[in-house]
Amino acid sequence: MKRRALLKSLAALPLAGTAGETLAAVSADHGYFFKSSLNTYSFNRLLRAGDIDLFDVLEFCAEHGFDAIDPTGYYFPGYPEVPADDYINAFKRQAFLLGLDISGTGIRNDFANPDPGARTADVEMIRAWIEVAAKLGSPTRRSDAGKSEHPDHSREQVFEWMANDIRACCESGEIHGVVIALQNHNKFLKTAADVDHLFELVDSDWLGLNLDIGSYRVNDPYREIEQNVNRAVTWQIKENVWIDGVETRTDFKRLADIIRRSGYRGYLPLETLGPGDPYQKIPVLIADARDAGLFGN
Repeated sequence: MKRRALLKSLAALPLAGTAGETLAAVSADHGYFFKSSLNTYSFNRLLRAGDIDLFDVLEFCAEHGFDAIDPTGYYFPGYPEVPADDYINAFKRQAFLLGLDISGTGIRNDFANPDPGARTADVEMIRAWIEVAAKLGSPTRRSDAGKSEHPDHSREQVFEWMANDIRACCESGEIHGVVIALQNHNKFLKTAADVDHLFELVDSDWLGLNLDIGSYRVNDPYREIEQNVNRAVTWQIKENVWIDGVETRTDFKRLADIIRRSGYRGYLPLETLGPGDPYQKIPVLIADARDAGLFGN
């Protein structure tokens, strides 16, 4: 399908369901390479130690042929306070000069916290960072659901807290044109069914899934990905998934088949975790993704 015809088909889609479901409504039979991105958490140790900064990661992404970068909020100066506009604009300008999009950004929050004041503070922090995402030109703003269960509250009660707070964030996202990308993070949300339940409770067009393939650790990860894939608006593609409690190298060809059949058309951010040198691990990860046909050479 030609680009102009594809855009017409997108424009004709009704504004119904989640953001991820809208993406998935596009036919999957196009010859298409996805847009590569790098989640800056891949350099977490070096960034936190001050050995490198976000501008160094921009240079790395450009040198290794990425299309975009996903700069996590923790690495901006002054976090959790929002960065100054001068810094945002300098980062955005440098990304542009290097030919890089900004595919997303994210911060920490905990909507499973039983303290309503703490949850309200997290909503306000997210609202502030939604504005940062808008200034960066980022289409998504990544969010967690919550960290853990609480014995004094039912699981369904915690789901209700999370749904109300996420819905408030989505309302702010709509104002600024930024989709809230909820990450399944193997904390409170452990299964594809958990993700589906929360999305049904929130019921917002401005909510999509940051599909973290390494955080399905209860059931078969590929079946879980298939169940949630139509909600995805961005990803965390990792070198390993968990099968029967064992960390196992990702089957990139199987993953690519699932993504292509879903009709997804957006960015595929890569993220490497664990021990080892990210300067060595990331080129291996992107080579595996290219060999599976996810990215062009």
